[in-house]
Amino acid sequence: MRNGERNSQADRQDAIFELAFARVTGSRPVDGNSIRLLKDAVENYPAWLDAIARAERTIHFENYIIADDRVGAEFARALAQRARAGIRVRLLYDWWGSFRTTLSSFWRDLAIAGVEVRAFNPPRLSSPLGWVSRDHRKVITIDGRIGFVSGLCVARSWAGDPEKGIAPWRDTGVELCGPVVADIDRAFAASWGTCGTQLPPEDLVDPDRVFAPGSVRARVVQGAPGRLSTYRVDQLVASAARKTLWLTDAYFVATTTYVRALIEADRDGVDVRLLVPGSSDLPVVQAMVRTGYRPLIEAGVRVFEWNGPMLHAKTAVSDGRWARIGSTNLNLASWLTNWELDVTIDDRDFAEIMEAAYLADLENATEIVLDDRQRVHSAGPAPLSPERHQKGSGSRLAASALSMGSTAGAAITGSRSLSTAERRMVLYIGLALLAAAVVVACFPLVVIVPLVAALAWLGCSLLLRSWRLWRGFTETRAAASSDSI
Repeated sequence: MRNGERNSQADRQDAIFELAFARVTGSRPVDGNSIRLLKDAVENYPAWLDAIARAERTIHFENYIIADDRVGAEFARALAQRARAGIRVRLLYDWWGSFRTTLSSFWRDLAIAGVEVRAFNPPRLSSPLGWVSRDHRKVITIDGRIGFVSGLCVARSWAGDPEKGIAPWRDTGVELCGPVVADIDRAFAASWGTCGTQLPPEDLVDPDRVFAPGSVRARVVQGAPGRLSTYRVDQLVASAARKTLWLTDAYFVATTTYVRALIEADRDGVDVRLLVPGSSDLPVVQAMVRTGYRPLIEAGVRVFEWNGPMLHAKTAVSDGRWARIGSTNLNLASWLTNWELDVTIDDRDFAEIMEAAYLADLENATEIVLDDRQRVHSAGPAPLSPERHQKGSGSRLAASALSMGSTAGAAITGSRSLSTAERRMVLYIGLALLAAAVVVACFPLVVIVPLVAALAWLGCSLLLRSWRLWRGFTETRAAASSDSI
């Protein structure tokens, strides 16, 4: 095949991929941006604070965890100072993510300073299962002209403590300037609007009027409950990779179909690599992550464990051209139930930077291999032990529960074949069910009383919601009748 024919075929494949990508994400690529890769808190936090200090009109700050510690206090002072200077500062935090680390006085002081503060999805009697959906996004926009997308929360775990010899968590973010920031701002407006009144239109920038400072093509991918847009993106990229697919993930508890996509890519000659934590802030999830190693390694996928205290990044780089950075973990909780936000970049220069960063990370990682007896083990020194007192950015327990539920369902119904890596999980689930049966037989009230309370709560919440819907219907009908008169 001649070079011209190869180029023409590659162009057609790119066009098909772009069309599929647009349909999967429901978003468009935006040209004319500049981008900067930011590694760890040492680069991200100063960039965030500098942009906040230079804000002239609006600051939109959205994060899963904003802790009441020295790091959170520094950001609180910066935001309060800009609010007192007349800047419209809006802060959205996740209730579940932050309630363990932050007292109500922290938010009250910010509100007194003029910051508009909203909590995402606090518990409500009218929505007993609403807590499952979390705002896991990590987003900042300044004046609609500069934006930050990352995996970092605002807490001392990410910054570490050099004086005490505590290393910072490994995490990744990007700084974006250009028209794509308007899309990030609109994503913030969507999550902000779920917690109260909508943002006024004048506070959102028209992307067509934003100066284009560069040549980078970027796209915002929004994840929301039930949409599965981030899942379909990850599945599509795994299926479309031609040469390389290098992944970094903090809580890898993937679906069987996604694992199959990685395996099929590897069998098709793609260099597939997965970098995960060697020690986690939640050891039970780390054990579940390791149960998924065997099918990947047996198929040829290279798996590496980070040798630091915690690897929290969520990134991908493929074919020396495409990259993804954001908040989405490769697990069902992120894909199915959370509000997430990633940015994808189609730019060879930036992909080259991402690849270099990935290879640098592998220098501080241990490859996981199978020995002669087909047992999973480290090919080098054991990872450092985890620091148990630190807390991460969540979704781990939900991902673990969903994974266990999938395995249990498959084992009971025979809806799919189970991998050898799931045999131990099936054993544990069986033992747990037997233990539960014994508890119910010996202490039935332990089960009956909570069940009655839960059913009563659920019934009352549904009646309350029905009443609200009926009231809204009657008010709308009355308004329509008065208009017709």
